Amino acid sequence: MPVIRIGNAAGFWGDSLAAPRRMVESTRLDYLTLEYLAELTMSILAHQRAKNNAAGYVTDFPLVLKDLAPALARQSWLRIVTNAGGVNPQACAAAAGLVLTDAGLGDVRIGIVEGDELLYEPDIHNVRSGRLQPAARETFAHLDTGEPIDAIRDRIVAANAYLGAGGIVESLSQGARIVITGRVADASLTVGPAVFEHGWSFDDLDRLAQASVAGHLIECGAQVTGGMFSGWTPDVRLADIGYPVAEIDSDGAVVITKPEGSGGQVTIGTVSEQLVYEIGDPAHYLTPDVDVDFTGVHLADDGPDRVRVSGARGHGVPERLKVSIAYDDGWMADGTLVIAGPQALLKARACADVVLERARSAARMPARTNAEYLGAGECVPGIRPLADDPPEVVLRLSAHDPSREAVERFVRELVPLVTSGPPGVTGYAGARPKPRRVLAYWPTTIARERIETHVTVLPATDWIPH
Repeated sequence: MPVIRIGNAAGFWGDSLAAPRRMVESTRLDYLTLEYLAELTMSILAHQRAKNNAAGYVTDFPLVLKDLAPALARQSWLRIVTNAGGVNPQACAAAAGLVLTDAGLGDVRIGIVEGDELLYEPDIHNVRSGRLQPAARETFAHLDTGEPIDAIRDRIVAANAYLGAGGIVESLSQGARIVITGRVADASLTVGPAVFEHGWSFDDLDRLAQASVAGHLIECGAQVTGGMFSGWTPDVRLADIGYPVAEIDSDGAVVITKPEGSGGQVTIGTVSEQLVYEIGDPAHYLTPDVDVDFTGVHLADDGPDRVRVSGARGHGVPERLKVSIAYDDGWMADGTLVIAGPQALLKARACADVVLERARSAARMPARTNAEYLGAGECVPGIRPLADDPPEVVLRLSAHDPSREAVERFVRELVPLVTSGPPGVTGYAGARPKPRRVLAYWPTTIARERIETHVTVLPATDWIPH
């Protein structure tokens, strides 16, 4: 293809369920990507799989796929690439296979990409049972602190390397119309289709760099089309915001746009803000596919809601891949109360002190506690001065401890403030806060050569368990 059009209609798990269908019905796409995963998401999915070995994938995806089935039937050229497989791509493929078969599309080929998982099969009855595979045994030093992983090794719940576009390309080459991956890097969801359609080599570093920039720009969905834009004005429609489309030609030239007539906006401003979002060193944006240099990237208007992107360069391929590790880190709980009336902030601080003092008296003080006073300026501490006497404050108290009992004892002291605290306490109609398990994040890396990608492509009907 001289130009391929790749649209992304999901920037995280929880994004609009209606956006994918709206997108494929409002503009022609060659590929629809759905990017669901973040480090927090991987922890949530690992926790779900620890309780049920048939879980661990993004459950929104089968719902979205059911919504997309009519478009897939009409648009024979349309393909979908998603990392909805999470920590269980096979289970996700089974759910997708059932949806497609029920829609009369049982012959559609589904490909899954695996190889990111670095654990032995976890025991679903023991969240602490995950063991790193022998082939993956490195120091796994923490990226920020340099600490070796030994201190938390026996508490690991999930460990996933960030794969690149190779498995996606292989799935497409085997005829997959739906590609489901585990922890593939966000930008690689776009790089894969570009490499496959244009016949690029993985040595075409500058082309890979351009496609990686395109993938980075659209990976967060509507953030590049006016969502979260600092220059927003009330005249910019957001209720029907258009999700982004990347047009990529065979030389790697990129244009970012959105469906015609949709809300939001695509400008040099919106693209600039997304360009610098979460990139670390702009001279070395490291993906599994290429080390990208953003410093020469140039943005230019290309017509209404169209921005041309050029100048990205590739500086080789990283020798190590990022690894996301989730580990068991105890329990936490949080609760809120509204404190209204005169001296609301003073009363909210008194409420927090009461809860802390009662927890100490009960000898069940959690290891960590935190008090926030929302409405007094503490959402953005240091940006604006605290309000002296706001008319109301939301008190949010949270606690964390290895012991569930210590956390539960702490949050029990919140609701009694309704009758035993200062005047003006309200907002207590909900249930008492409950402790929940904490899965903490350990960022690290692994040598590229220790990772082997596996691809399986089957008709939708063959993925359904019998």
